[in-house]
Amino acid sequence: MSIIDIHFHGTERLDIKEAKDYEEILLIAKEYGEKGIDGFLVTLYPDELNKMRNKLLIIRKAMNNQRDGAKIYGAYLEGPFINPLRAGALDNSKFLIPNIDKLKKLLDGFEDIIKIITIAPELPDAISLIERCNDLGLVVSMGHSDATFKEAQDGFKAGAKLITHLFNAMRGIHHREPGLAGFGIINEDIYVEIIGDGKHINDEILKWIFKIKSSNKIIIVSDMVKDSGNSQILKGGCMDLKQIKERLTLLGIEQYKINKAVCENCQDLLRIKSL
Repeated sequence: MSIIDIHFHGTERLDIKEAKDYEEILLIAKEYGEKGIDGFLVTLYPDELNKMRNKLLIIRKAMNNQRDGAKIYGAYLEGPFINPLRAGALDNSKFLIPNIDKLKKLLDGFEDIIKIITIAPELPDAISLIERCNDLGLVVSMGHSDATFKEAQDGFKAGAKLITHLFNAMRGIHHREPGLAGFGIINEDIYVEIIGDGKHINDEILKWIFKIKSSNKIIIVSDMVKDSGNSQILKGGCMDLKQIKERLTLLGIEQYKINKAVCENCQDLLRIKSL
């Protein structure tokens, strides 16, 4: 069985934020492969559009020249059309108000390698961007968002198929307003990312998600970054996906559900064949 990490920024030695050429992307892939990971998406941080496009260019070169390491399936854009109120550890000075022309500039020529983009559905004109990305065959993930349940539902109806690291950097569940997190739990057809390192979600909540959410719609991710740090702000993940898989086994989660969450569901979402 393969292990595929759809939300990953970098290893302990090198992060996509630091990578300046395609050979460094290949080094990231080699290091992640050595940890037992079979494939992944390179996840970009929000930045100036030209800088994000430069990262996409070197990712494409890396994909074209890859010979070993964890297979690079493409890129995941975590923004920039996301909500500053729910920035988490991201730099909200790089966030953009949804704009179709800026979206076109960002995506132009890279539609084949961009697999996922995170958009906050409650922002002005976000729905039109979700519809555009859906038409292009990109997976839209709702995240870094203060969306209400209704706004999340509108994003789903417009074509969003995934929620970025459920519960983290979003409106939580309230008994009178389920919010985006509640929508991810209640809706039977949307995929949800879960960071399973024990820091981003309480283990009892994590086990509860596996009990009530369809096992076909849960995707475990690492959200791994080079420097998860010890600051007051919770940063990206601190464990690779293989370590998380082993950790979930120790928590007593059924193995077939874990296997789906680190492989089959990723393949289904991205429409990729088995390795």
